[in-house]
Amino acid sequence: MSAKKLLSTTHYQPIPKVVLNSLRRVRNCVAQRNPPFFAKDPSVLSTDLVKSYFESGLVKEARVLFDEMPHRDVVAWTTMIGGYSSNNYYDESWAVFCEMVRNEKEPNEFTLSSVLKACKGMRSLSHGASVHGWAIKLALDASMYVENALLDLYATCCSSMDDACMVFRHIHAKNEVSWTTLITGFTHRGDGYSGLNVFRQMLLEGAELNPFSFSIAVRACASIGSQVFGLQLHASVIKHGFHSNLPVMNSIIDMYCRCCCLSEGSQCFHEMREKDVITWNTLIAGYEGPDSSEALLIYSKMESQGFQPNCFTFTSVTAASGNLALMKCGQQIHGVIIRRGLEGSMGLANALIDMYAKCGSINDSHRIFISMSHRNLLSWTSMMIGFGAHGHGREAIKLFNDMVRSGVRPDQIVFMAVLSACSHAGLVDEGLRYFELMGEYNVTPSHEVYGCVVDLLGRARRVEEAYQLIESMPLRPDESVWGALLGACRAHRHKKLGKLVAQRVLDSKPRLAGTYVTLSNIYAAEGKWGEFARVRKLMRGIGSKKETGRSWTEVGNQIFSVIAGDKTVPRVHEILGLLIWDMKKAGYVPNLDNSDRPSKRNKKRR
Repeated sequence: MSAKKLLSTTHYQPIPKVVLNSLRRVRNCVAQRNPPFFAKDPSVLSTDLVKSYFESGLVKEARVLFDEMPHRDVVAWTTMIGGYSSNNYYDESWAVFCEMVRNEKEPNEFTLSSVLKACKGMRSLSHGASVHGWAIKLALDASMYVENALLDLYATCCSSMDDACMVFRHIHAKNEVSWTTLITGFTHRGDGYSGLNVFRQMLLEGAELNPFSFSIAVRACASIGSQVFGLQLHASVIKHGFHSNLPVMNSIIDMYCRCCCLSEGSQCFHEMREKDVITWNTLIAGYEGPDSSEALLIYSKMESQGFQPNCFTFTSVTAASGNLALMKCGQQIHGVIIRRGLEGSMGLANALIDMYAKCGSINDSHRIFISMSHRNLLSWTSMMIGFGAHGHGREAIKLFNDMVRSGVRPDQIVFMAVLSACSHAGLVDEGLRYFELMGEYNVTPSHEVYGCVVDLLGRARRVEEAYQLIESMPLRPDESVWGALLGACRAHRHKKLGKLVAQRVLDSKPRLAGTYVTLSNIYAAEGKWGEFARVRKLMRGIGSKKETGRSWTEVGNQIFSVIAGDKTVPRVHEILGLLIWDMKKAGYVPNLDNSDRPSKRNKKRR
């Protein structure tokens, strides 16, 4: 707004009542105390107004007023640089700093710390390094504000934490911001162990602790899934009196959920006097995978207590519905999403695609996918996985090609999705072609990818070729790769190769119960009950059990769970009789060699 407009009577606006009341209070105070009045310099008033504009999000108005200021000191320039940075206008912040330097205005420590925040926002290490040079030139590199800003920049933008650690070591008087910034840098890079080591050093040096340092340390603990460290941190939180701090306790619940300690997380949740939406979302997300039914129950309690679910809530409960294959429940949640106007959320659309695919409605998944105005890598991947699970290999391949044409680069998960789709659809040559295509996108195949290719070849009876692929792997094959080949040898009765693979599997000291079960079934099918017993003994020795087969079905408004071997289900024999009749009618011939225990007839033969 120009000075002419401010003085013009045609642009007069009535003074708001709030301002009038404030002026009256000031007048009364002046009348009572009669203090001396000192008029502020116009440049100071203008700078204060620029700052107010930025705080209100009025970025353009702040710029117009700044440009009209006849005298701009270092405070005015710093206000502009910091205001742009605070509103995420990082390029503009850097441009104002460059303009300031060209106008031969010497920056101070607050100027440099503000522009370093802009450099971090732009992810520009080169700009940050030049500001570091300015700090050294002006002897401001020892300023706490500049040092912490440099530490944050290097921890975020560098390829390693070496430069950040160097800056940290040179800080003479480290404060809680310095320690927390370094812990955050390690944690965000996935190095939770180093983050916890820094936090431990922080405790040993007696640094001042705050909720932020505890929150990020708990997050570091969650990233490595250490229950022992988590319990120690929780005790430390209570000891230092932060157990009533909401963000800290939300982090504690998240840590317990990630460490598979749901009972401890639930206990913390119920002991909290104050909860917010994040608290509920954290617990729902924690239960979504291990116990989806409980996640839906917590969601129901959340709504009954008056909390408003958001996109994160609906993402978790939609995934829980998909895990349980509860079509009606998923449709109800979808309806709530639409009523609340959240259907434009990309994250929710991705969750709905996955949910409908798991519930058997691939058409609904595809309908949501094509209705999306914008798609990310997860959108394409979810749809490809859905097509693959339903045996639509050709559609998954077409989707992959469409994704590449749209400019989205595939990652390892995408290649696994298309390889799995080709495997389920019997498209062996196409799958091998996409496996070779990974090199063109600089995607290095992992054990999981090799496992998919071995499964692809094994399903097509190309077992020898799968074995040759494993032998030529640049990685050392793990049990997932050998396990895929072992299953193929068992399915196609490759006894000679199966014995060799079985020995390789045992040499790898497998930890998955399913691998031992497959191996023992092979020995059982050949009547080698001694080997069968030895493998089962090894499985018991590692304390691992194969997850029991379970199915869910909706009848009316009730959910029924059927577990393999459970004879307590009402009318179970009648249901099994109908299923066997349908199987015979469809021409299915059961594989009787898959028994995992010796039959009476085989016992007599021994």
